[in-house]
Amino acid sequence: MNKEENLVVIKEVNSDNFNDFSVLIDKLAEYEKLDPPDGEAKGRLRRDCLSNKPKYKAFIGKVGNKYVSYIIFFFTYSSFLALPTLFLEDIFVLEEYRKHGVGKKMFDFLKETAKREGCGRIEFTVLKWNKLALEFYENNGAQRLEWYLYRVAKKDF
Repeated sequence: MNKEENLVVIKEVNSDNFNDFSVLIDKLAEYEKLDPPDGEAKGRLRRDCLSNKPKYKAFIGKVGNKYVSYIIFFFTYSSFLALPTLFLEDIFVLEEYRKHGVGKKMFDFLKETAKREGCGRIEFTVLKWNKLALEFYENNGAQRLEWYLYRVAKKDF
């Protein structure tokens, strides 16, 4: 496969391509060896993405007639910088399109968005075992921090 970076068309997720977006989320779950969102969760994903006041932004990457990648992000706020932070929830590229520039094009799009929105930084988490992702981010200007990630599950509040 040739470099696909210049062939990737990035579009905002909408009602016409939402089902293709949902399929890519299932592929990410498969890659991470997790259960994909169930029917109710997919309904919430649709509502929270496509409503008049979306809770997150999502963009999908297409090469030719095939959707091959997506990103989900939202904005938080840094009290010390006094600027918004773009938080990357997911970035995913189908396996056969990795190492062909698709991920870089999606990540560059994300950086451009953060710049346009006046963000002070982009933050995200990466699974420790995902060496390919760790290398990708570090090659694209990201620095690993000395912070611990904590979570309180819904059942605990």
